Amino acid sequence: MQKLKKVSPFRLNSLLRLQKDPKLALNLFLNPESDAQNPNPDPKAKPFRYSLLSYDLIISKLGRAKMFSQMETIVEKLKKDTRINPEEIIFCNIITFYGRARLPQKALQVFDEIPTYRCQRTIRSVNTLLNILLRCREFDKMVEVISGIEKYAAPDACTYNIMINACCTMSDLERAWYVFDEMRRRGVEPNSVTFGTLINGLCVNSELETAFGLKKRMEMDFKIKPNARIYVALIKGLCKGGHLSKAIKLKDEMLRKKVELDPAVYSTLISASFKAGRKGEASGFLEEMRRNECKPDTVTYNAMIHGFCQENEFDSAFAALSEMEKEGIKPDVISYNVIIGGLCRERKVEEANDLLQDMPRRKCAPDAVTYRTVFEGFCDLKQFKEAASILDEMIFKGYVRHSSSISKYIDDLLEGENEEVWGCLFSLVKRNPTDRCIWRLLTSLVRKNNRSDSYELFDRLINGDSLSVG
Repeated sequence: MQKLKKVSPFRLNSLLRLQKDPKLALNLFLNPESDAQNPNPDPKAKPFRYSLLSYDLIISKLGRAKMFSQMETIVEKLKKDTRINPEEIIFCNIITFYGRARLPQKALQVFDEIPTYRCQRTIRSVNTLLNILLRCREFDKMVEVISGIEKYAAPDACTYNIMINACCTMSDLERAWYVFDEMRRRGVEPNSVTFGTLINGLCVNSELETAFGLKKRMEMDFKIKPNARIYVALIKGLCKGGHLSKAIKLKDEMLRKKVELDPAVYSTLISASFKAGRKGEASGFLEEMRRNECKPDTVTYNAMIHGFCQENEFDSAFAALSEMEKEGIKPDVISYNVIIGGLCRERKVEEANDLLQDMPRRKCAPDAVTYRTVFEGFCDLKQFKEAASILDEMIFKGYVRHSSSISKYIDDLLEGENEEVWGCLFSLVKRNPTDRCIWRLLTSLVRKNNRSDSYELFDRLINGDSLSVG
């Protein structure tokens, strides 16, 4: 019998790269020398010598898949593999994975334990940690990390940019300016990200004059050209303040200075055009985008759809939806929710429901907002049979944890003889989301109607889950 060729560390790296399924990749990593012909490798054989790249590949796959318990097992294995001195980037990636999953405490723990893996912390891992703490809005933890930052390295431009972003997020512009000045005192040169973050913070807080002053200063004193992100922030600020004409002039400045155009510029201008009662210019912006080779995206078309719906021009909104698909741009759930919301606002709930039912065919799954909008639309029209049908579907898909979504309609439901009310209640009780809203509705109905099925419902409520307080 021909002897099987052993898998080398290099070969394992190739196999891990090719394997898309993280579970299969994990099994491959843990059992590199087993296969269909040899499922039970020799227990007396020498342990497989993993490479650092193998660890990096499997940790990345598990982290992206949010398979954290399995990832932690591999990380612990790496700690015990004393042949290898891991690189800091591996821990930066792990911190990032935890940050994306909103697990800041886990990220802090990894950062603290980096030295136990024979790896030195530098400003790179500090910045990664600060960034995810900002993402998770853990501002107090950020202050703790920053207070001890000198133990690892001197802050760099990235560090200061993250700190300025945190100050702007908290609307503490005075503190943001202090950090900016501290940055310069320490000899760290601000870059386009620094100015972009500050300008965006100023625009969000309606300090447009200061924002434009900073733009001029970055050009004159620091010789840094504003990029698309900075122009987008300024244009959004102008549109928010009702200065559409000035925003258009700023867009024209982008064209003159040959700044790479961003779809967000046009999306903002389209929304502002509808709000300013200048809807005729919105279609012109769409044409201009194509002329300037700036491809519209989903947000651009959603701005058009929202504008048309605000004007009750639903035919135009549906036309924009069709145009998206022709352009190869996939409408998202927001595209449909905007139209459905507009139709329900105009009491065209049957049309809204038709669109909801058609969404799966259009390869877009309705979300909780879609169902709730149509449900409330039917309730507003007192069409409780249709409302009960939508509610039943919501519950089946797990979009109703409590009956709070119908609480505002209780008084309407209690008017007159509504058989559909009982359908709604039975739908809710089927999955036992028992809360105060159901009990209020049920007891009111029992007092009003001496019905036998009400007692059955009482039994199911009492014998089901315990009554929730919320």
